[in-house]
Amino acid sequence: MPFEYPQTKTIEQVDTYHGTAISDPYRWLEDPDSDDSRAWIDAQNQLTFKFLENIKSRSKIKERVTQLWNYEKYGTPFKRDRRYFYFKNDGLQNQSVLYVLDDLDGEPRVLLDPNTLSEDGTVALNNYAVSEDGKLLAYALSSSGSDWQEWHVRDVETGKDLPDLVKWSKFSGASWTHDSHGFFYSGYDAPNEESQYEDVNYYQKLYYHRIGTPQSEDLLVYDRPDRKEWGFSGFVTDCGRYLIISVWRGTEPKNLIFYRDLQDPESSIEELIPEFEAQYDFVGNDGHIFWFRTDRDASRYRLISIDTVTKQQREILPEGENTLEFVSVLNRQFVVEYLKDACSQIQIFNLEGVLIREVELPEIGSVGGFGGKPEDTETFYSFTGFTTPTTIYRYDMTTGESTVFRQPTVDFNPDDYETQQVFYHSQDGTRVPMFIVHKKGIDRNGNNPTYLYGYGGFNISLTPMFSVGLLVWMELGGVLAIPNLRGGGEYGETWHQAGTKLNKQNVFDDFIAAAEWLIEQRYTASAKLAIGGGSNGGLLVGACMTQRPDLFAAAIPEVGVLDMLRFHKFTIGWAWCSDFGSPDDPEEFKALYAYSPLHNVKSGTAYPATLLITADHDDRVVPAHSFKFAATLQAADAGENPILIRIETKAGHGAGKPTAKRIEEVADKWAFLTQVLEMA
Repeated sequence: MPFEYPQTKTIEQVDTYHGTAISDPYRWLEDPDSDDSRAWIDAQNQLTFKFLENIKSRSKIKERVTQLWNYEKYGTPFKRDRRYFYFKNDGLQNQSVLYVLDDLDGEPRVLLDPNTLSEDGTVALNNYAVSEDGKLLAYALSSSGSDWQEWHVRDVETGKDLPDLVKWSKFSGASWTHDSHGFFYSGYDAPNEESQYEDVNYYQKLYYHRIGTPQSEDLLVYDRPDRKEWGFSGFVTDCGRYLIISVWRGTEPKNLIFYRDLQDPESSIEELIPEFEAQYDFVGNDGHIFWFRTDRDASRYRLISIDTVTKQQREILPEGENTLEFVSVLNRQFVVEYLKDACSQIQIFNLEGVLIREVELPEIGSVGGFGGKPEDTETFYSFTGFTTPTTIYRYDMTTGESTVFRQPTVDFNPDDYETQQVFYHSQDGTRVPMFIVHKKGIDRNGNNPTYLYGYGGFNISLTPMFSVGLLVWMELGGVLAIPNLRGGGEYGETWHQAGTKLNKQNVFDDFIAAAEWLIEQRYTASAKLAIGGGSNGGLLVGACMTQRPDLFAAAIPEVGVLDMLRFHKFTIGWAWCSDFGSPDDPEEFKALYAYSPLHNVKSGTAYPATLLITADHDDRVVPAHSFKFAATLQAADAGENPILIRIETKAGHGAGKPTAKRIEEVADKWAFLTQVLEMA
């Protein structure tokens, strides 16, 4: 029988876009705190959680997720002066704990435990920076998943906080001056308290906070009142002499580079890269020679130097077949990560660009770390794969030797699983890679429950990564498939641009083609195929389930961007126009309207079983996207599949979400799929 959904009122609301009148009957749900919205949220959650709690498999799934999750997780260590710092989670702690070591063989001590800051783990460490002498920690806390953060300062030796407090910072790290007298950070004017989670974010400013002074006395380093969309990231070079200011404009993959000589109190800010012509990532410097990773004249990036005196540029590492992902300077050498078909390769070059060696990795997977100072002869890196829990290695830059520093023990046998990478062709013939992971020995009988996960946007690459949640899905007999869609960064900026603005439909075509390939190759069938993704991936799921409702049995769009005509009116949504296009532009409006999930729900259509996931105070992708999409689907659906929405409270877009909430969410997702895909 069709589900009985909560009554959702409609209002008369019609907007005209470039001559096209469009109704928005659920506009009232854009205010998550109104009495009507709260009542609607409560009613939807009551329906959803009743459905989930009645699924027999849920308790066993949660038990297994909890069991597997309970292992020691380590972050990659970094060094400041003589001290080492790293994160560790004992297993089921809601938040990871920051530890400090006076030497590698010493006894670690707790420097900051976010679990002590709230009973339910909803206060999270959002960002941090340790001073050059290793004596002070600047750390930013966020509450209930919000992007808003407050900066505090802690004495590393005593573990005590100083009186310093910096509020209304967002999208910002911190960078200390080498005298440890203060740090640079970015912030906004104080918002309206009642609408701080919805109001649009413009006019970011770069400040310097001096330790021991109130925020009201912070020095305004740079702002542009004439450029409301500009944001600023300030960081101090390893030599301590220069402040580098990277100027960003939304999520556009182009930036400006300004700098200032901190040794000269009379110095002004110099504009080194004054036009938004390409992406320039500062790598390091040798005096007045600055090194940058850039995609100027190189879609897959190259490494260049710029002489700040003569402005002369020189190429050090040219663009190659693989995507140049990251560069650091250690032992007076360049450590370079390349992506080859979405997998990490690490190579080391001298400062002239001559290859010294390649770092041998355990298998196909993803690497993080390789941070440190230009003179360091040791560093640390992490390695992970779909069936390889994140392991931390110490690397000797002089001998090229890797040794295991921390290796977790997880209650499963990785030899029971296999990972393969396949290539298929999208609708227009583009060759797209896809990872497929499952238990060894599965029967390709066209009947395997399959979870197809994607993202495809903002130059973000999906590389192999260990996940307890995904492991449990495979233990349940499921197949995991992750295609590297256009819009991502796997093959450089050309690949990214091929999935943006007027080309966004390519991303959905790539995902649909992946589903059809899995069916053709008899991994699964439409009746056993579920799709999932979060944020921009939630848009992906919403677009594909409305374009091809016949192709999928289930859909889980998480914290998705689903109203493509109003996304730019909330918080940082305006910044996504560089990827999505703007509804204010007539041509881009046509493209947005053509695929906007909210506006392509058709009455009388049978949609896949759907579990929308959002949070009531997500201030990245406001929950109105999911609220309005759920209400529209429930009113239009002509099938018998459940259309449910799971609305987390005291949570945001996902960052900082406590372990307890993450386990509950994973259990709910897999329980939902075991039910609707009829997995015995």
